[in-house]
Amino acid sequence: MAPTAEPLSRAPSPSPGPAAERIGCPDCGLLQRLPLPGRGQLIECARCGRTLAGPATGQVSTPFALTVSALLLLLPALIEPLMTVSSYGAHRSIALPASAEALWHDGFPSLGLLVGAFSIALPLVFLSLLIWVFARLQMGSTQGVGTAFRWTRHLRPWVMIEVYLVGGLVAYSRINMMTSVEIGSGGWCLVASSLVLLVALIGLDERTVWERLARPVPPATGSTLACSVCDLIVAPDATRCPRCHASLAVRKPHSLQWTAALVAAGYLLYVPANLLPVLTTVRLGREEHNTILSGIIELARNDLVPLAVIVFAASIVLPIVKLFGLTWMLLAIRSRSGLYLVGRTRLYRVIDAIGRWSNIDVFAVAVLVALLQFGELTAVHAGNGLVAFAAVVVITMLATMVFDARLMWDAVRSRHERRP
Repeated sequence: MAPTAEPLSRAPSPSPGPAAERIGCPDCGLLQRLPLPGRGQLIECARCGRTLAGPATGQVSTPFALTVSALLLLLPALIEPLMTVSSYGAHRSIALPASAEALWHDGFPSLGLLVGAFSIALPLVFLSLLIWVFARLQMGSTQGVGTAFRWTRHLRPWVMIEVYLVGGLVAYSRINMMTSVEIGSGGWCLVASSLVLLVALIGLDERTVWERLARPVPPATGSTLACSVCDLIVAPDATRCPRCHASLAVRKPHSLQWTAALVAAGYLLYVPANLLPVLTTVRLGREEHNTILSGIIELARNDLVPLAVIVFAASIVLPIVKLFGLTWMLLAIRSRSGLYLVGRTRLYRVIDAIGRWSNIDVFAVAVLVALLQFGELTAVHAGNGLVAFAAVVVITMLATMVFDARLMWDAVRSRHERRP
């Protein structure tokens, strides 16, 4: 189901119905009317195919209950054992915070802060904000909801419970090759929390929240400005969105410069991230250094091919796809190319959605460092390659966030306007 597109240079016609809203697509900038979808229908942008409203529009109570459940299930993982390892008669258990603490005490405080933020602090803040938003909507109050929901959108890419879970699975498989390991009650709670949160977010349509908020009357002039967070059409001289209170600009300020700088830094760090060891294992005084690639080969040799494929795709392929993809987009804007414009926009959405999954290796090493500490018998330490790799992941995520996909469409339009 496609909304009705509107020319950017013309004043809108009268609204076709009370449910219709004029919005600007955040990926291509097209102004269009957005009616509410019917049961089981999606509304996509008429030009670039971005999903603007989903089949779950109108549902709040179910995502509310699921989000509360996800938070309640996450809390035991903070205190109950995720996994327990037995080696030479010794036993060691860890809860979720232990992986961040282990990296900190291992001489990598930056990695410890990163793991703690992505797996504990930000998930708790995100879930709490989302619950507050749903609770306010259920009570019929909208004060402060726009700002809070805007922050949940900003935080979502950095909430990595499910990524940590897959990293823990990789660590579990590697430990199981060496010694006995069992999943604890905290681990099962983490699995349940991740799955419940996933279901909650699938069942939540962002348009539902924006529709519940007061909808200011859009300007009737041809010159308009679209909020890049809630897609609301506002007057061109507005500095703050009246619905979500985001800062407004025609396009993201200095988007191309920031993206180019971050992409260049990503290329520079990608080499040491793959050449330097990310993990060092000490067994009975013998050291064994592992890079990302050697860890993947080890998984494959031990008949864990599906896990090896997942780690290879997330840690080797995905970062370079993000870097090459953003480079292609920057060059296309510079040359004002219209080639594969819709395809480039869809690629941008893909790398924006899956970029955080590259952190699987970071979380796997964090769990290994926390669990496998048995003195002179066995000890695991993080390597400098893991710092470089984590930096590549964060930098490419930031590059995707500061990039403005609408500039690709602007470049093509400006090329046509320059033709005599």
